Amino acid sequence: MYGGGYIYEDSGRSRQQEEQLQDDPVKLAAFEARIARGEKIEPGDWMPVEYRRQLIRLIEQHAHSEIIGALPEGTWITRAPGFKRKLALIAKVQDEIGHGQLLYNAAETLGKSREAMINDLLSGKSKYSNVFNYPAETWADVTVIGFLIDAAAIVNQVANAKGSYGPYCRALERICYEESFHLKQGHDAFIELATGTAAQKAMLQDALNRWWQPIMHFFGPPDKVSSHSEKLMQWKVKMASNDDMRNQFLEAYVPKIWELGLTLPDTLLKKNQETGKWEYSDPDWDLFFEVIKGNGPCNKERLNVRKWAEEHGSWIRKALMREEERERTALPVA
Repeated sequence: MYGGGYIYEDSGRSRQQEEQLQDDPVKLAAFEARIARGEKIEPGDWMPVEYRRQLIRLIEQHAHSEIIGALPEGTWITRAPGFKRKLALIAKVQDEIGHGQLLYNAAETLGKSREAMINDLLSGKSKYSNVFNYPAETWADVTVIGFLIDAAAIVNQVANAKGSYGPYCRALERICYEESFHLKQGHDAFIELATGTAAQKAMLQDALNRWWQPIMHFFGPPDKVSSHSEKLMQWKVKMASNDDMRNQFLEAYVPKIWELGLTLPDTLLKKNQETGKWEYSDPDWDLFFEVIKGNGPCNKERLNVRKWAEEHGSWIRKALMREEERERTALPVA
């Protein structure tokens, strides 16, 4: 899901050679035994090179996704229908930015600085979730994001909150509490459009048609082509496979969509009653990888916004870090 892609620095050695150079077999066996017992790994504990690397990849991309994911919804704050919706959207965007900060903190415990993570995002080296590279054209798009994309995120985050790395799990526990409120807000807005006027329902159906493939992409490529899943699941960094999470999402939310009289743009979508698994048309995975590479509809726009914010906010970061640039205000005498 959030681990859509990462370009590693070339050290001149293969990844396997690096692991052989740095991973003590005895320590590795003890590490894997701890995970098998259900223990949490903490920042000061010994861990394999690849475990640390995969965690950094996963957590920082999750952090980037929270920050970038606030952008399409943030543009709708002033245009949301009614004061109540505006307030809810302001609160949600604020929460998403806070989630990003929690996750950057968790990733920093693994030895990569926040500055390095931000630089990797802005340079295109580190990625974020594919779904945040699509435009939110109407208010119905915002409701689809708030209901279905947040629902997909919760499926992933609830599972991974039971993983092996302590700081990430604790961050996810708090994030999941807040995401549950986001889901309710999105569900409420979604139902209001689905049961509203014919024009409102048509607008929602159009948004659902456009977002369905990005939602199916959200959990990442099929297990048979996913390059990270097996090792991540062995070490309990990832607690469910891409296909299992996608099936869990379909099981929980497709019936809710159909109950509202809406359709989905996949004529093959159905539940196999014998296997209990959902069957569906294979999404366009070539498109998924093109978006991950930076060739989606809004990749450049999203990163340009982040670059602008980074450049125009640099002065306050410098002022906070340099004693001579801090503004001092005398406290009033009691």
